[in-house]
Amino acid sequence: MQQLTALYVRYTGEKPASIAQIPGAGSNRQYFRFVGNNGESIVGVIGTSRDENHAFIYLDRHFMLRRLPVPRVLAVSDDELRYLQTDLGHTSLYDAISGGREAGGRYNQKEQQLLVSAIRELPNFQMRGARGLDWNNCYPQPEFDEESVLFDLNYFKYCFLKATGLDFHELKLEANFRMFAKDLTAESGESFLYRDFQARNIMLDSDGNPYFIDFQGGRKGPYYYDLASFLWQASAHYSFKLRRRLVYEYYDALKQYTEVPSVRHFVNRLSLFVLFRLLQVLGAYGFRGYFERKKHFLDSIQPAMDNLRELLKMNSGMFPYPYLMDMLRRLTELPQFTQIEKPAMSRADGYKTTDSKVYEAHPQDGPATFSKYDGKGPLVVRVNSFSYRNGIPDDPSGNGGGYVFDCRSTHNPGRYEPYKKLTGLDEPVIRFLEDDGEILSFLEHVYKLADHHVTRYLQRGFTSLMFSFGCTGGQHRSVYSAQHLAEHIHQKFGIEVQLEHREQHIRQVLNAKN
Repeated sequence: MQQLTALYVRYTGEKPASIAQIPGAGSNRQYFRFVGNNGESIVGVIGTSRDENHAFIYLDRHFMLRRLPVPRVLAVSDDELRYLQTDLGHTSLYDAISGGREAGGRYNQKEQQLLVSAIRELPNFQMRGARGLDWNNCYPQPEFDEESVLFDLNYFKYCFLKATGLDFHELKLEANFRMFAKDLTAESGESFLYRDFQARNIMLDSDGNPYFIDFQGGRKGPYYYDLASFLWQASAHYSFKLRRRLVYEYYDALKQYTEVPSVRHFVNRLSLFVLFRLLQVLGAYGFRGYFERKKHFLDSIQPAMDNLRELLKMNSGMFPYPYLMDMLRRLTELPQFTQIEKPAMSRADGYKTTDSKVYEAHPQDGPATFSKYDGKGPLVVRVNSFSYRNGIPDDPSGNGGGYVFDCRSTHNPGRYEPYKKLTGLDEPVIRFLEDDGEILSFLEHVYKLADHHVTRYLQRGFTSLMFSFGCTGGQHRSVYSAQHLAEHIHQKFGIEVQLEHREQHIRQVLNAKN
């Protein structure tokens, strides 16, 4: 500490007015905030690994030449074990989005915009940061390769898988591991792989602009890795819809820096890295949790298993490793990883989420009378899109039609030539509606009504509920709204949803989950 203070004095020409230690990151480095007599602050760093410090210092200077958003190294000791850097403040992206994270993934518009800003800046950092970089300065290795992949997969096997007690054939698993490693490294990665791209390593200035720190573990590699690492972080609880939006934002931003593959190829490759990243973090959680008994990592295992369970529902053709996938399915079915539905939490800022509590009647009201419709089940929800020109859809259950929502108050993409022959199921229309934002506010209120109604119908054992969305032509806004409500209800409640886009002659059944 004395040597770091001496470095500060040598750089500034004065003794600091105060020194405070800053919570550290994942490495063994220590961080201190030096405040001068003029009130300006500088961050001092003490590291135990010269090679790790050298990697950060070299990369930082390289990124500064590329005008990338990183702190600037101000002074370095002769042995490179201590250095000074600019202070980026106290607010990390992790802190700024804590409200949505603590509410189980209910991120508000401001938090979502911060995530969008960070994810759109990532391709700039990866692609421009790689230009002219001497990879031999990277720590602990210069490139993402098969050997490093196999190391992480075996880390998962020995530190997590074996600790669960699951029976598996080690030679068959090893053979699939080798196939997996070969596929992950099949494409040459000409970008900077951040390796530890997460919300804790992104600082925000007063305007919410992102600055990147702790990139000393980076190396040459495929850009998919960082995207998977960020969006499938277990504790973040990002919804499928938010992840999809952020993947699109990244893909769109990537086009500015390099030639991008087709969407199908991009999604398939990303899926491989999502699987790899999930196994990688489970290995880390297993070691830190099962062996070191650290509560934070033990608590992180279940969200990571939920992410793995969701990934396994995807098209099995994306993962041509039959034994590995069968073993992972059996792993998610172990009793200790049973999926437990938790009641939704309230946001600290007052935004409430629906819970499943049934309110008891007041004692003075006496017992409620029995309805002949109670307790029949199971519930089937019908969702329709339609054109008002052709009338409101009939309800075949005989219950009278349920909810009917008028989408005509929202911005109509059908007024513009590029969208006239498309529907609310097509990506350009989806982008139009979501970028405009009116439909999102509209559906936010619909979701609240629907969630409450479905919850009560499930509690009472009712069998039928219907939602219908109308617009001028039954082509854009109503189709988008009906599709998203159907997927929302199916994903949240797991019940059968019968979806019909009447004017488009499209019918779909989302089967009840077991």
